[in-house]
Amino acid sequence: MAAPGRVDGQDKVIATAQQIVKSLATSKNSAEDMIRILSGFDNRLSSMNDLLPTGVAGCSSSISAEVDNRRESSATGDSRLEGAEEVIHRWESSDSLLWEASVDEAVEFLDAVDELVSFLESEYCPGELSARAEIVLQIAMARLEDEFRHLMIRNTVPLDADSVHSSIRRVSLSFPSDAGDAIEDFEGLVDEVQHQEASPEARGGIPIADDRRIELVLPEAVTDLKEIADRMIWAGYGKELCQVYSSVRRDILDECLSILGLERMSIEEVQRSEWRALDEKMKKWIQAMKVTIKILLREEKRLSEQIFAVSDDLKEECFTEASKPCILQLLNFGDAISICERSSEKLFRILDMYEALADVIPELHSLFSAEAKDLICGEAEGILRRLGDSVRGTFMEFAKNVQKEVSRKPLSGGEIHPLTRYVMNYVKLLVDYSKTLDVLLDGENVDGVKNEDTQSAGSMTPLSRSLLMLMSYLETNLDEKSKHYEDGGLQCIFLMNNTLYMVQKVRDSELLGILGDSWVRKHRAKVKQYANSYLRASWTKILSYFKDDGLGGSSGSSFGSAPKVAIKERFKSFNLAFEEIYRTQTTWKVTDSQLRADLCISISERVIPAYRAFLGRFGGHLDAGRQAAKYIKYTPEEIENFISDLFEGLSGPSNFPRKKLSS
Repeated sequence: MAAPGRVDGQDKVIATAQQIVKSLATSKNSAEDMIRILSGFDNRLSSMNDLLPTGVAGCSSSISAEVDNRRESSATGDSRLEGAEEVIHRWESSDSLLWEASVDEAVEFLDAVDELVSFLESEYCPGELSARAEIVLQIAMARLEDEFRHLMIRNTVPLDADSVHSSIRRVSLSFPSDAGDAIEDFEGLVDEVQHQEASPEARGGIPIADDRRIELVLPEAVTDLKEIADRMIWAGYGKELCQVYSSVRRDILDECLSILGLERMSIEEVQRSEWRALDEKMKKWIQAMKVTIKILLREEKRLSEQIFAVSDDLKEECFTEASKPCILQLLNFGDAISICERSSEKLFRILDMYEALADVIPELHSLFSAEAKDLICGEAEGILRRLGDSVRGTFMEFAKNVQKEVSRKPLSGGEIHPLTRYVMNYVKLLVDYSKTLDVLLDGENVDGVKNEDTQSAGSMTPLSRSLLMLMSYLETNLDEKSKHYEDGGLQCIFLMNNTLYMVQKVRDSELLGILGDSWVRKHRAKVKQYANSYLRASWTKILSYFKDDGLGGSSGSSFGSAPKVAIKERFKSFNLAFEEIYRTQTTWKVTDSQLRADLCISISERVIPAYRAFLGRFGGHLDAGRQAAKYIKYTPEEIENFISDLFEGLSGPSNFPRKKLSS
């Protein structure tokens, strides 16, 4: 009984379908669509072709053929899906890696993926098979993600730091942070500044050629990575692929920074760092910035373009996501330095950082686009401005320190002051940055420049004006320091030594091109003025003993007892004064040998003729023998030899060699 009941039910369904078809007979297309839908429920409904009215019957054969084609395609699709499923499931539970197995295995897997994606995109993909295919595709994509990650990591070329990272040898200066620090704080610094005058190559490391190329990933692996990327992008898994790629490359770039010596530091850690340790970090940052932007990121972009060649959006996104953290880490350190407490020892290193960042900003513009460019380049340009502000502020702070340095302990012998050595070597090194400083110091309010030091305003660069200000501060400070010497002659020796040192540093360096010949001429004239002032201060009194005042008459006149006593007193006073000068001024130091020789000649030219004339006129009026030798202790030649001993910088007062004239 059950069977006939089912037949009756089927007859009713068929009868209803026939009625629907008759109602659609007026539209051939509608009838075909309805039969196609109904035949999907039950193949027996295809018998409705016989029920179609004459106007619709013409399409019944084509509908029947289409249904048959769908039935055949379904069977073929099922077969295709099973083949792809078999390959992918075979590897689902395997711990092995496809690209470590064999080329054939990898090709077979990729072909299976191709088959799946093609099947899902085909016109005849029944719902139930589509769902199966999607599940298998997800499994395949998970496998390809793992394979992609392992290929990236395993075939990454380690960074050879020795080949791309050269140390930056730049002057390490340490100016007292407190303008009132004692002069002992300069000791030990001057020679360091003098002997570390670096060339552009030394301060910036070996220049990095724009055409330098390195491999980040082995070339043979790049091809395999591209094959995987092509499939994942085709299958709609580009986002997942980008996450894998970016994660791996971020970690590798982070490791590269570590190899280059750059570690993550907070602003607080940077500001707490002791200067010498921070100086090393700043040097490493400069080279890391150049290497990272000019080499690593350029190659990183090339790598992403190779692997994601089929998608412009992905190649840009993957590069940006991989490299952005690395760049921001570099920029964050630069930002921390720009807001650190200003001190003069940091100026050159900050200038190096400023120039390094300015040099790579055009590269950043070329590497990134759209929002990433706005973010990264905007941040870099903001930090560049802040580093520039730090340079200006640090330079002006240095100038104030020079102006206010108040060490009161005079140097023995009137030698070149450590402040003078320090400032002049500091200034010489600033010339290496003349182009940068002309930009950064433009518009700075420069006071304290003496009128005689200025050139025409139109010919002076911002750096020229600033250096004239700085050296004017130094000269004023030296004038004050000279007053710490009680002896007026030693004051002049001190100023002469220091001014000549300044002249020599300018004359023998690129400072001459900035300050000009007129500055050198004016300061040479000052050296001469100080020399004349020394002669007056030290020798005027001695020369006064050779005057005729109070001695009466000429050498041919007769003398009473009073003039003889006066002559003896003159010789005695001269001997004592000269011996005192000898004992004292042999401890004074004239550093420049030529200046010392010229000064001794000038003394001799004044003293020896006057002494010889006085001796010739009045020496014969003393009683011959022991009495004469008692007062005429030295010949003119001996006096001249003694003068040549002056300014040797002996450690203590010299015992005057008491040579007696034979009777």
